Amino acid sequence: MDRELISKKELLDEKGISYGQLYRWKRKQLIPEEWFIRKSTFTGQETFFPKDLMLARIDKIMNLKEDLSLDELAGKLSPLLPDYEMRKSELYERNIVSKVIFQRFAEQDPDTIVYNFERILYFYVIDKLLQAGEMGMEEGDQLLQTMRDHFPKFEGKPCDLVFIRKMGVSSFALLSVPAEIYYESGVKQIARISITECIEQLKGKLV
Repeated sequence: MDRELISKKELLDEKGISYGQLYRWKRKQLIPEEWFIRKSTFTGQETFFPKDLMLARIDKIMNLKEDLSLDELAGKLSPLLPDYEMRKSELYERNIVSKVIFQRFAEQDPDTIVYNFERILYFYVIDKLLQAGEMGMEEGDQLLQTMRDHFPKFEGKPCDLVFIRKMGVSSFALLSVPAEIYYESGVKQIARISITECIEQLKGKLV
């Protein structure tokens, strides 16, 4: 399933921003380079964006730019993982991740163990899908292994998590953003989550 796109002209009209603002934000890395997609149209080459990601990003920039400098915003919106750690017991107390996550996926870890941001992110993504009722516990094991095996390969570049099922068999994939994806017949996409968005949400809770 392909992600819906919005043209640059439609975006500027809908959000009421100028061409100069858009590219200033791009230079400040508030908008990932990968979201600027050049495509051929009947009028020539035109720039498009992943619609849901771009509209959410513009809203966030507009809401925060009065309180934060562009450099501060860039740090907040960066897909790079912050150098941040938190004890398991504090994650409990602050309800960052449900207790059921630790009972299932980190039962052997003592309360004093300190997790880095990346490990907390894995728990956060699993918790998000479990709480949405879209995934079972055993599938959570699969997801944790997928994140461990493949997320570090993106090295701070934006990526999406895709969760699919076919004939009751589930599977997970991580893919670069933007990316077009098409499935064979019978495959149902259960969820597609922006890991970049998850990182931003988690930063807001932790930092």
